Amino acid sequence: MPQPRRTFTDEFKKQMVQLFESGKSRASIVKEYGLTASALDRWISQSQQTGSFSAKDNRTPEENELLSLRKEVQRLKMENDILKQAALIMGRK
Repeated sequence: MPQPRRTFTDEFKKQMVQLFESGKSRASIVKEYGLTASALDRWISQSQQTGSFSAKDNRTPEENELLSLRKEVQRLKMENDILKQAALIMGRK
């Protein structure tokens, strides 16, 4: 059975990054605090790139554009479905 997803505060993430930057090994931090290596690597990378742990702040411009285009496609599909239904209803009368 999979373990439940844990969430960590930004303060905790900053502390883990500071431990790593002060010279403590990645493996010892992972083992001591029960983290995954990939999570710690992601926090270190995010801290170095933007200083923020929010996914929104760490997106590239291309990722932001892709998300907005997907939202627009979804909206247009909904509008298209509404117009199709309206055409069906008007065609019956």
